[in-house]
Amino acid sequence: MEQALHTARALVLADLAAADVAEADTVSLVEDAVTHRRWWVEQWPQGAAFVTGLVAQDVQDALLDRYGRWPLCPLCGDDVDGGPHALDVEPELGEDPHWVCTLTATAVAPVGRLGASA
Repeated sequence: MEQALHTARALVLADLAAADVAEADTVSLVEDAVTHRRWWVEQWPQGAAFVTGLVAQDVQDALLDRYGRWPLCPLCGDDVDGGPHALDVEPELGEDPHWVCTLTATAVAPVGRLGASA
């Protein structure tokens, strides 16, 4: 369980760093998400394989509330409203989570590998 949480933390931090937003306050959001998911995995140990995608979603939601959309889609640039749109994590609850452009149904990168897709 701890290994899954450490891996999730590292992968989400790598994506934040790739987008150049790994500041102290955003790292704190990751720590908060990991703490919350630690409790979740303790309640459902079989869900450890899903924790990376869940931490990524938690951080994405927290960033939206505080700063705006993240990570922005590198494929589309602007959505139908004229502004950038964020990638989504898919599957929402499953193994091997990827950042996906839902407008084009294109997998952009696995969680933790946004920098490699640039």
